Amino acid sequence: MSAKRVPIPKNGVDYRGKIVLAPMVRSGELPSRLLALKYGADLVWGPETVDRAIIGSTRKVNPITSTIDFTRFPSNGSRESPLNQKESVIYRLHPAREHGRLIYQIGTASPVLAVEAAKMVASDVAGIDVNAGCPKPFSTSGGMGAALLQTPELLASILEALVKEIGEIYEIGISVKIRLLETPEKTEALVRKLCGTGITGLTVHCRTTPMRPRERAIREQLRMIGNICREQGVACLMNGDVTNRDEAIKLAEEYGVNGGMIATAAESNSSCFRTLEEGGLLPWQEVVHEYMKIALEVDNRWGNTKFLLSQLIPGKAETYRTIAGSKNYRQAVEILGLEDLYDKARDLDERLGITELTGKYLEKAKRKNKSAIAAGMSGKKQKITDRARQTPLSQRGVETTPTMVV
Repeated sequence: MSAKRVPIPKNGVDYRGKIVLAPMVRSGELPSRLLALKYGADLVWGPETVDRAIIGSTRKVNPITSTIDFTRFPSNGSRESPLNQKESVIYRLHPAREHGRLIYQIGTASPVLAVEAAKMVASDVAGIDVNAGCPKPFSTSGGMGAALLQTPELLASILEALVKEIGEIYEIGISVKIRLLETPEKTEALVRKLCGTGITGLTVHCRTTPMRPRERAIREQLRMIGNICREQGVACLMNGDVTNRDEAIKLAEEYGVNGGMIATAAESNSSCFRTLEEGGLLPWQEVVHEYMKIALEVDNRWGNTKFLLSQLIPGKAETYRTIAGSKNYRQAVEILGLEDLYDKARDLDERLGITELTGKYLEKAKRKNKSAIAAGMSGKKQKITDRARQTPLSQRGVETTPTMVV
């Protein structure tokens, strides 16, 4: 008798036999996902995106990058005139290069908002995954992420709503990512409840909510979780201390689960998805070159690119500190010696407004200069009386608005 399987929808994807990229807030943006796919990842999870962030965004096809961008204007009380405000990219995906392989992870604590948010992207992705494992306060404070583990009825209702109103209508799979609970008994009860909601996949991070990444993953409950998922026909992936494809395959076989999810190892070298037979890990220089090429192709935000470079370049490398001081793409490719990318870097800097001493950096320089002159530091020493020292800066013409760090 064949094992039970929850049917995989026409536009969905089966997680069985897959080694995938984990959802990571900064390391799961489009360039990182495309890099992982290039080196052999079977599927990629996007970064957790809170339901309210994507609701109300505008879906646009970007002719420059061939991407689909979900954008919106800032709603945080910006002092800039609406005419001067630029739309922020909430989520960017590549419909050709990620087709059938992108899983959108949503941060939510409401069935209604979860469905509304999922409708925004359901036609462009292969699945919707609910984050029920993030332990960070920005997620748990709103009842999302790992906080959902303490409200299993709510979590189950979110999944049921998504299965009915998204999965069945858009014909894609719905899945969930969880952590271990305090006892095996509690974990078992939760997994059984979630597997009964109609989901096609479940990923378990083999750590409890209080545990940090430096603490060794706990795999003692993994076989039990895999057995429950198999009984219910739900694909099961494991996450936690998985360093490469070969190890993921070995661990999946050992514990009776269907595949593995790689996080930290992929953040530091995406070629971890290559098998040893394929050559294994590539030198960091080659990986960084490929990452920069992709980042330039999709107009990635400079701040995100700079962060990823700090992860991909070893701390002991000579260029590590130099890159930390770079202000734009042009400087980065010069430091890295990537002459073939210089023209593209210059062009992207211009589009992003981050050419040297232009855009944000020019305004920052102007503010600094204005403050220096107003404070009497224009090159001439001035005597400041005790009375003047006690005068508020705002009355002495000094700019007191803090500069935003970018």
